Order: sequence, then structure tokens, then C-alpha cells
Amino acid sequence: MEHAEDAGVYKLRDDLAIIQTLDFFTPIVDDPYTFGQIAAVNALSDVYAMGGRPLTAMNIICFPVSKMDIAVLRQILDGGMDKMREAGVLLVGGHSVEDNELKYGLSVTGVIHPEKVLRNKGAEKGDKLILTKPLGTGIISTALKGGMADEGLVARSVKSMTTLNKRAMELMTETPDIHACTDITGFGFLGHACEMVEGCDVGIKIYTSSIPYFQGVREFVEMGVIPGGLHRNRSFRMHMIEIDSSCSDWMIDILFDPQTAGGLLISLSAVQAEVLVQKMRAEGIEEAVIVGEVVPEPKGKILVV
Repeated sequence: MEHAEDAGVYKLRDDLAIIQTLDFFTPIVDDPYTFGQIAAVNALSDVYAMGGRPLTAMNIICFPVSKMDIAVLRQILDGGMDKMREAGVLLVGGHSVEDNELKYGLSVTGVIHPEKVLRNKGAEKGDKLILTKPLGTGIISTALKGGMADEGLVARSVKSMTTLNKRAMELMTETPDIHACTDITGFGFLGHACEMVEGCDVGIKIYTSSIPYFQGVREFVEMGVIPGGLHRNRSFRMHMIEIDSSCSDWMIDILFDPQTAGGLLISLSAVQAEVLVQKMRAEGIEEAVIVGEVVPEPKGKILVV
């Protein structure tokens, strides 16, 4: 817990440990079924980020019974169930409460070999960093709430958020020299990257020209259509960030944008990085790209160029 890991790991025996996590939130899209899918993908991602295989899940439900048709809840649960089936996860129960605000998510249990757990720390000097999904889902969700996002942009964002990190994890764990991994969620890309080097004797250099993001989000950022969480992320982590004068403010905002069901950020040897990117793209993970590297200086900080 002292290193803000993606999930908790408990060793059962020398060759087996369990991974436990939970996550739930309010709707970020209008369609109940899609919301259920996104919430399930987001919760399962923490297990994938540690290199584990999710086995079972339990539903977490807060629902305004007196204000909303129960059919909405059924559609949400159907969406979550379909993603659990796709992940090979068994739903074993859950808990529901009446609440004025709708919320849904999962508690997930997975398994892993204790010696193969991937942490969000451990990046080594010379490593390359791979990101597997584009950024901008938080900005798009904010624009959607304001009725400003077009259908095509929303559809691309939804496709990303409803895509499991399962295959990315499998390809990653089949690759040697993986040193650290995390998934990009509420703290934004830079927030989670900061966790990788906080208190460490290495730093990270991020190349903004390589960052994948949804086309259209720049315009929203420049209009001021950004989520409140972005400001909080920026305020909390800015002391760890050094920004080159050539970088645009709109790109820094995208890098701090709170993501839902985002991609994996993987630190691995430079020799293996290009190989893994090629494998991922061949498997349909088309946005996978090297976005930076682990450097000796500045220690414990991130340089954005």
C-alpha cells in the first residue's frame, strides 16, 4: 500500500498469490449497457496491470430505486456480465444499496505467481515506456455531458474504454525484461507515471510527439472543456514535472486528463520494446507505441519534451 500499487497481492503459497481490487463510479456515458461494460473493464484492468489473471468478481451497485426504472440496472449488469464473460471471469455475487446517485463497479479477485507480480515501481535506466491506449477519455466525457462531443469521437472513446487490457497483458507477460507496469486511470498519464519514479533513483523522459490521443480533444482543451479531476491531478503532481519550453499547454492538459479504463503503461528493456509494440499491433492493439524512456536524471521526476 505504501507504493500506491494497482491492487493488493496476498501470497497463499510459494507458487500462488491472489490479487484483489475494486472500483466503481457514476455513469460517464448515456447508454446503461455501455456504462456497465466500461465499469467492468476498468475494474478488471488493475489485475491485468500487475500481470495477473482475474478469476472471480462481485458486483457493487448503488441504485436510486424510487427514481429510476429497474430496467436501467438490468442493462448495466448485462454490460458488466458480457465483459466478465469475455475476460473469462465468473460472477460470484455482489452487494447493492439504494442510493440517490447511480454507481456501478466490481470487486475482482485474480491469481498470479508471487515471483511474477508486476509493480508500478522497478523501472530501470535505459528502459522504454509503452502506452497501449490513446488519451483523452475524461475530456471527451466532459464534452459529452455538455452536448458538445460528436458521435464519431464518442464512439472512438467508447471503443477504447470497452476494450479489455487482457490481450495486452498476455503479450506483455510473454515478453522478457518487463520491469514495471501500471494502468492509466483517474490520476492521468503523468500522475501514474509519477508513481513509477517517485522516490526512485531514476527519472522519466516523455516525448509528446509520440503520445497517442483522440483527435478532437485538443479543441475541447483549448475551449476550456476539461474535467475537474484534470486540475486536481495537475495541482497534485506538478512539482514532479519539468516541461520543456517547446511543449504546448493543451498537451500537458491531455497528459493530466483523468482516464477511465485506460491503457497499460509498461516499462521494459529497450531491446524488447519494439518487438512488443509490433506484436501488439499485429494483435489489434493498434495504438500501442513507445512514448518515452527511463533516464538517470532528473531523479524521481518526469521531463516532458
